[in-house]
Amino acid sequence: MGQKPKQLTPARSPLDNWGNELRELRTWCRLSLRDLGALALIDHGHLGRFERAERRPDRDQVRRLDGALGGSGSLLRLWDGTCGGDAHVANSVAHVANRQPPLASVAFGQAGSIDDDLVVVPCRTDEGIRFVSVPRRIVLASGLAGLAAATMPLSPALATPRPPMLDGISPVEHFSQMRRALIQQDNLMGPWHVLRSVEQRLTALSQCRKAASGEDQIRLLQLETRFEELAGWLAQDTGDERAAFGYTARALDRAHMVGDSDLTAYILARKAQLAADMGGTRDAQDSLGLATAARRTARPGSRLEVIAVMHQAHGHSLLSDEKASMGGYEQALALMERSDDGGVWGSWLDKAYVDTARSRSLAVLGQFSEAAAGFRAALTALPSTYRRDRGVYLAREARAYAGAGDVEQAARVGMEAVGIAAETGSARIVGQLAKLDSALEQAPHEPGVPEFRQSLDQIVLHL
Repeated sequence: MGQKPKQLTPARSPLDNWGNELRELRTWCRLSLRDLGALALIDHGHLGRFERAERRPDRDQVRRLDGALGGSGSLLRLWDGTCGGDAHVANSVAHVANRQPPLASVAFGQAGSIDDDLVVVPCRTDEGIRFVSVPRRIVLASGLAGLAAATMPLSPALATPRPPMLDGISPVEHFSQMRRALIQQDNLMGPWHVLRSVEQRLTALSQCRKAASGEDQIRLLQLETRFEELAGWLAQDTGDERAAFGYTARALDRAHMVGDSDLTAYILARKAQLAADMGGTRDAQDSLGLATAARRTARPGSRLEVIAVMHQAHGHSLLSDEKASMGGYEQALALMERSDDGGVWGSWLDKAYVDTARSRSLAVLGQFSEAAAGFRAALTALPSTYRRDRGVYLAREARAYAGAGDVEQAARVGMEAVGIAAETGSARIVGQLAKLDSALEQAPHEPGVPEFRQSLDQIVLHL
């Protein structure tokens, strides 16, 4: 049983109050001291002493911690206003009383520098809601809370990649821990902040790989491949499909360089997913072809084979082949029952996951009521920490209700998804909500529809 964390006393001193703020942010993000240490490049033992006010961090460490936790400057401002100067305890207590939720400013369009000319944000246009590149000054002038994070500059402490401070652990373990922590942050916070961190770590990882040799170099190249794939996933979730394809293509190149068939099969399946999400007939054909290549590459009897079969099944639905699609999901379930591995490859894979993918295909095939029921079942089983995924499922469920003609239920469920879209900045959620918005245009005065469209307007730019 783990040791119970020491009770903190934030009113005792500015340093105690700052340590309490650090722990609250870390706990909110569901990060262990070790995970946060990997993200901020600070020894996790020091972090515990920072929280207990037993050790005083320097300002550079405060910057890194604020960036790793998505504090949007709150930790740094508290430090400068209290611990960094001669302020009294009363000032820090007042700060706690007025503190905003740590992730209140995490939303759409967060970019790498205040000097960037363009940011990609969701906009309401004459053709509906689209992701477009717009000048930053337009976003700054919009005043929309959902776009506020587009104005946030990258913390100077994170702007320049630096080699990791490993403190006795191997580079492979260091970057493995870091990747796990970043994935956890993505589910809670959305893609914008995490993508920047992944890009920075990719640079540091590449430096480490080039300096390594032998087995370490191979394992670091495998990790670099998985970081590239993660960056592609995150880029897609920001609405930047071009960047998503670029990262995923580089990941496939590195998988071939490693000579790892499992890794290659996984990246091929991911490319199939990307092509499916593009939505055109040619993209559907590409998706099916890539999924078939993934299955051909995957080890028979592995969970990677199950993943490939699922992508094949969805590709068939995009091409309106219901028999092949539904048969594919039945085959995926049968293969999963006797698959021989879990671990890193398909550790999330279970019957509920396959059923959720099947619901998505049912919606494509026009079987909306059955699709809505499937998404509702998936939401019941989904862990609460999968915040972004919950938003995606809700938005898809709402679209299924709209397709089935239940407009009021579609608007109600869509409203739930809007809230999560505002929190996470996920283009996957907004993309589904944009399609729902188009569907509900046909019934603008039905119960719930005006409220849904008004709430959606609060998180998109108007051009």
